[in-house]
This record gives sequence, C-alpha cells and structure tokens, in this order.
Amino acid sequence: MLAIQPTDNSQQLSLSANLPDFIREGLNDCFNLPTLPSAAIKVLDVARSPNANVKAYAEAIQTDPILTMRLLALANSAYYARRAPTIHTCREAVARVGLDTTLATTLSFNLFKLKDQAAYLQRVWSRSLIAAIAARYLAEQLCPGQAGFVFTAALLQDIGVLALKALYPEDVEAIYEPLPTHHSELIHSEQLQFGCDHATVGAWLAAKWGVPTHLAEAISTSHSDFTFAPIDLFCVRISGLIADAWLAPSPAHSLVSLMRKLKNHTEAQHIVLAELLSTIETQLPSLADVLEITAPKNLDSDALMAEAQHLLFQQTLALNARLEQQQSELANLLKRQDELEVCSRIDPLTGLANRGWLEEQLSEHFTHCREEGRNLSVAFIDLDHFKMVNDQYGHLVGDVILENFGKLLRELVRDSDLAGRFGGEEFMIIMPNEDAHSAHQLVKQILQKLAEQPIAYVENQPIHITVSIGIACLHDGGFADSRELMNAADQTMYFVKHSGRCGIAIYGQ
Repeated sequence: MLAIQPTDNSQQLSLSANLPDFIREGLNDCFNLPTLPSAAIKVLDVARSPNANVKAYAEAIQTDPILTMRLLALANSAYYARRAPTIHTCREAVARVGLDTTLATTLSFNLFKLKDQAAYLQRVWSRSLIAAIAARYLAEQLCPGQAGFVFTAALLQDIGVLALKALYPEDVEAIYEPLPTHHSELIHSEQLQFGCDHATVGAWLAAKWGVPTHLAEAISTSHSDFTFAPIDLFCVRISGLIADAWLAPSPAHSLVSLMRKLKNHTEAQHIVLAELLSTIETQLPSLADVLEITAPKNLDSDALMAEAQHLLFQQTLALNARLEQQQSELANLLKRQDELEVCSRIDPLTGLANRGWLEEQLSEHFTHCREEGRNLSVAFIDLDHFKMVNDQYGHLVGDVILENFGKLLRELVRDSDLAGRFGGEEFMIIMPNEDAHSAHQLVKQILQKLAEQPIAYVENQPIHITVSIGIACLHDGGFADSRELMNAADQTMYFVKHSGRCGIAIYGQ
C-alpha cells in the first residue's frame, strides 16, 4: 500500500491558516488517511500534473481492474450514458465522464467503501451523492463547461467528515450521532468542538493529496453563502441545500424554504426545479449502486414538487394575511401616534393649543419672521374677575366659561393664526404676518362678541364676562427672542388690567 506524499504549495499553506494547530498536526501525522490503493495514488499524481489528459488518467486507472470496472460501470450508467452506445475501454470511460469526475469517482470508490457503516456516515455520503447529481444538473443549465468540476466539488464537499472521524472518533460521535437535520447545525457544532468545520478540513486534505487548487477551494467554501458566489460555486453551494431538503424529515417544507431563499437570485430564475428533482429521482439509484453506497431514500419528485407548491401557496396566503394585519396594525399605531401627538399639543378643556405648543410655535414663527423680514404679532388675553366667577358659581361653571371662550377664539382666529390656553384663565393668540393695527382689529371682535352675548348660563340666567388684552408686535420693539415678545404682550395685558380692565393695549403705544 502506498502512502500519499504531502504537497508543498501556497494553496495548502493558505488553507492551513484556517485550521487550528492540533487539527493540522493530526492531519499531518495521518496524511495518508484514508489509505488508498496504488491506482488511486497514480490518479492523484496525474491530477497534480499540468499535462493531465484522458490518456494519462486512463493509464493510471487501468492498472487496477476493479477500479476500471467501476469507472466503466459509471460511464455506462443511466447517469452518463443516456442514449449513448456502450463503451468498453477505460480511456473511453474517462473521456465520457470527464477528468474532474474521474478524479472524484476514483477517490469516492475508496472513500465510500468503509468498514464502519455508521448511520451518520451513510447520511453524509447520501448528501454528497444527491448534491453531486443536483450540481451537475445546475451546471448543465448555467455553466455547461464547468459541469465536471461542479460535480466533483459537490461530491467531495463532505470528505472532511472522514478525516475528523478518523482523528477524533469519540468526539465526532457526540456531534454526528445522530446527525443534525440541518447541515448548518452540524457545522456550528464542529466549530464549537474543533474550531473549524469539515469543509475546511476536507479542503486541506484535498490539497494534501494534490487535487487541483480550484477544486480544494471549492470544497473549502462549499457551505458558504451562495448570494454573491461565481456561477460554478453557486451550483456547488446550492447543491448541498437541495440535498438537505431531499433528506429532511419533511422534504416539502425544506424545499419551500429553499425556494424562498432563491426567489430573488438572478441565476435561480433559470432553474426549473421540477426537472432538477426529477433528475435526482431518476439518477440517484443507479449512481448509488455504482459507488456502492446504500441508496438514500428516493422521493416521488412530482409529488414532492406539488406538495411544495401547495405549501408555498398556503404560506404566501398566510404571509399576505400577516402583512395585511401588520399594515393595519401599523396604520392604527400611526393614527394613535398622531392622536397622541395632537393630544400632547391640545388643552383638553378648551380644545385650543396648550402652553408648550404655543411657546414652541411662537419660537419658530419668531425665527422665521425675523429672518424673512416679516411681521409677527402676539395677543395676551386674561379673563377679568375670573376668580370671582369661580367663587360665585363654582368651578364647574368656571370650566364651562373657559370651554365656551375657547370656542369663541376658534371661531374668530384665521387659519394662519394659532390660539391657545396659556394657563388658568390666560390665553394667547399668535398672528404671523400681522402688524399691531390688524392684530387690534382681530382682538377687538372678541370684546364685541363678549359684549353682545353671554358666555354661559346658570339656571337660565346669562353670565357675561370681559377680558383684558395686550398686543406686542415684532417690528415695534427690539426683541431678542420670542420670550421677550411674549413677555411684552403679557406686561401690556397687565397694564390694561391695572387701568380698569375690559380693554386693549398695544406695546409701545
């Protein structure tokens, strides 16, 4: 039995950087693991050569009659032969299956023939076999010239499981038995246990054996995200996910999940999934038989596709229903948010702006009007003798008076103005673009309305009130900010109150 000699190249060094030291040392100690017959070693030597060709591969393989027979069986199987005539020579077999596939199957004939037929190993090889069939189909649709390479990479993507099992049999039992349903869970467990996954180990081992660089790199990234992968690696990475779906306890559900992942991928638009599944169903038994692997469960591809489409339809309906519900909830939330925002600005008794909103809006109007050279007037209003009204009639009547006064202000102010309750019985009106004269005309209507009609009734008896109003205009004083303007209107209002109430005064006049 010959031992595999390690290769010394930059590829192996770069792959070693991804391996923990103890894994790399273990592989170095067992670099001839698993041991291969001399014909396999010769094929690997040919693969390393830049002059590898059909003749060289055939000469290496035909020294082993059993390997030759199996390669001929593969080349004449339904997987490769289809309607082609039967071939009888090793050279014809290599030419039919291709150089990459010849290398993969040479290794597979030996790797898959294990004394330990553990259930998890059978599942690993089943996954690789289904992935290889799927990968070849995908490559024939998307990158025909790469079909052999893609088949090889998919078939060998899980060989690292062999190496880890041989190095640490007891440790892997805890991870692999039983094998997780989702391959991503397996990789996660390997990372936790060994600090690397079997794809990285398999790529290092392939490089150690001297397989072509691009093949080792494809094995290394076989479980990576497919979204931005080159088209040949896209086929390899998707093939593993298809195999996972085929072997899942509920294949249709897993297939729907994969279909959703592929939905927005450009290359996936060219994949006829029903044909791919049919190809797996047709070719899986014969290829498993050629490779001497216990055939994995075979599915009715038509039934699987029909069930998957039905599930996808149901899930889409459910998703649309959830989206509609979420949109309705979002609309209600936004409406509620708007209502809360309005409530945060409104005085609940009068329905006018509250003090916080008044001050915020006055500050904004003050800044804009001053920057743009526009005028701005503020009127401060106080209900005269309101405490006496409360004492005489009670606070409930006082609230009615405040509420009715708020209605009066809403009727009189214009859309461009903002009226609000400043606090207690004090009110304020912000009037953008108004000078003292036009502001005076507006507030004079308040006095007139109050004189003409009662503000409330108590036991059918009318109640009349008067107000004191102070006006301040932006252009009539050197106000530094909105608070100074507001204080000027407030002080002017108090001047009216101290002068006998029921009147209007303008700041500076």
